[in-house]
Amino acid sequence: MEPVVPDVTQLKALSHPVRLRILGLLRTLGPATASQVARRLDLNSGATSYHLRQLATHGFVEEAAELGNRRERWWRASSQMTSVRVDESAGDEGRDADDAFHHLAVTSAIGRMQAASTRRGGEDDPWRRVTSVSDLQVPVTAEQAKEIQSRFEALIWQVLEEHPPTPGPVGEGRRRYQVVVASFPTEDEPGWEETDE
Repeated sequence: MEPVVPDVTQLKALSHPVRLRILGLLRTLGPATASQVARRLDLNSGATSYHLRQLATHGFVEEAAELGNRRERWWRASSQMTSVRVDESAGDEGRDADDAFHHLAVTSAIGRMQAASTRRGGEDDPWRRVTSVSDLQVPVTAEQAKEIQSRFEALIWQVLEEHPPTPGPVGEGRRRYQVVVASFPTEDEPGWEETDE
């Protein structure tokens, strides 16, 4: 499974909430027309057509010509994954593009996690039991943090190989299962003695 690895220009084009949502829908639900996407997102089809063309220009989506006709243009995701890797040679522009995309991705993930938390009370027991959030903080060096991150990424790739993402219906008794791995340095709390008066 080959992910899209965007360059700075592509990353800037993807760093838009509507485009990121459209790409997610095409990856999850499969091919669609601009009108179908517009109805789902409560937008006009002109706006969704524009965003689809921008995504296509930058290689994230492609026309599904075999599904279309003269009146309807169908679009599909060109890949099931995007892998963002910081290009150190891109300088400040690359760093800014990476930061903007990272912020958008975190905001999107938080929204999905909050929605899952809201639904949790109404979930069937088997699905309720596999909805969780774990949190821990460990004292490490930057090198040790990189090792922890690499181990999580290796596990994610293993899961993806065993359960490759595919667009469209998932079948009886199955659901899409979101796995979010977040790792980041925390803002250190001052020691007790530093805050005592």
